[in-house]
Amino acid sequence: MLKDKAYRRQYKQSLAKLRRARKEAGLSQAKAAQLLGRPQPFLSKCEAGERRVDIVELCRFARIYKKPVTYFVEPNEA
Repeated sequence: MLKDKAYRRQYKQSLAKLRRARKEAGLSQAKAAQLLGRPQPFLSKCEAGERRVDIVELCRFARIYKKPVTYFVEPNEA
């Protein structure tokens, strides 16, 4: 089933927030992946939307980026 336009837009915003949070934390993909105990391509695929991030992984991203989980899931303000 295809996702609607609003869903796709919000998902793209979440991916952008994932990248932005890493950069704001001053971490390269390689360093963030190391902190997560994962290879760098894992992080690259998550940020590119090639791999879905589950809730446990999102909590780990939030912890290393020092952001609340809600940062990644709340819609951007208009």
